[in-house]
Amino acid sequence: MSHVVVLGAGIIGITTAYYLNKAGHQVTVVERNAQAGLETSYANGGQLSYSYVAPLAGPGVVPKIPPWLLRADSPLRFYPRFDFDQWRWCIAFLQACNRPQSEISTVHLLRLAYYSRKLIHDIVANEPVRFGYRRNGKLVIFSDQASFDGAKRTLDFQRAFGSEQAALDGNQCLDLEPALQHIRHRVVGGIHTASEEAGDCHDFCVAMEAVLKSRGVTFRTSETVQRFVVDTKDNQKQIRSVVTDKDEVAADAFVMAMGAANAWHAKTLGFYMPIYPLKGYSLTLDTSRADVTSAPHISVTDSAYKVVYALLGNELRIAGMADIAGFNTYLDPVRVNLLIKQAKAVFPDAGDYTADLKPWCGLRPATPKGTPILGASPIANLYLNAGHGALGWTLSCGCAKVVSDMISGQAPEIALEGLTLAH
Repeated sequence: MSHVVVLGAGIIGITTAYYLNKAGHQVTVVERNAQAGLETSYANGGQLSYSYVAPLAGPGVVPKIPPWLLRADSPLRFYPRFDFDQWRWCIAFLQACNRPQSEISTVHLLRLAYYSRKLIHDIVANEPVRFGYRRNGKLVIFSDQASFDGAKRTLDFQRAFGSEQAALDGNQCLDLEPALQHIRHRVVGGIHTASEEAGDCHDFCVAMEAVLKSRGVTFRTSETVQRFVVDTKDNQKQIRSVVTDKDEVAADAFVMAMGAANAWHAKTLGFYMPIYPLKGYSLTLDTSRADVTSAPHISVTDSAYKVVYALLGNELRIAGMADIAGFNTYLDPVRVNLLIKQAKAVFPDAGDYTADLKPWCGLRPATPKGTPILGASPIANLYLNAGHGALGWTLSCGCAKVVSDMISGQAPEIALEGLTLAH
């Protein structure tokens, strides 16, 4: 088997290294942080959402954009920059905001998500990892009838592809999740998916890092990728080594799993990846002293505000928003305070909102269509595992296994239509 260097140790890089190691490859992971899972994987929404995977670029998004841009509490904020890639991505995103494209992307995402669910179940059953994992289902609530009707149309569409969901009226939503009582006046209905799950992505990364180290995987942490050494053989470019700020690492194959940074590194190698960072925010609320009916027992997504809630052990992860602001990791206190306000309105008694809520932000590496980019690149021995947007945690195992199979010369177990750079 070959020596493969995985660039990045977030959830995408960690799972890629796992399946490469299982396939018998020598694996080296290069990570700029001191530990796995310290960037976008660190405090994400926590939901493992296999059935509710509708891309952000949906048919109803365009009419909402002007009001969103004018509202201080908008779930989507656009900060225009003198950045050609930002405008190029935004134009492609708007072009994808139609029903035919949304349905095509949804089908591709469902295929990948179901595959990923099967694989993470295997890991939970067979590996010594603890990450607050729970199979508690998910409820997406809606505050206006038009949005709820659109969600029911999506439910009907997804049913043909194996999705098992139920549309509930407002009272049924409250019966299922009594903790929503404080906003019963605006819950017109919801979509319940009993099979959805939740878990702490960072804890999973750390646990898997320990497993991989015990099995011989080398981790080169606190090393930043600077450039690639590229040769040309038989009119085909290939990478000979990657140069970090500390060393030069040669290998037979390389995997880009660096989140939003993948696009920049691809550009240095002469090709374009349609990925742009969408900054999201999160809070982590201690629920250990809350009454049992005050915090949600299932995962909840508030569709009106694009905020997700996931119970992880004795903590409630609250995450949401999307700032199109470039590679900017500034933790905007205005956005943080808005998220606190929204969470407090929904679950006011779930915990002490004056305590340390561990505010955090991360850059979701998104493609305009919402589908990731897997597999081959224009460089012969460079493979891509990129562009997962808000679904990186959900799709990680499936994407990693696909890329590992390709490197191993095996046919992936699922079709890759719509999931490669060529598409």
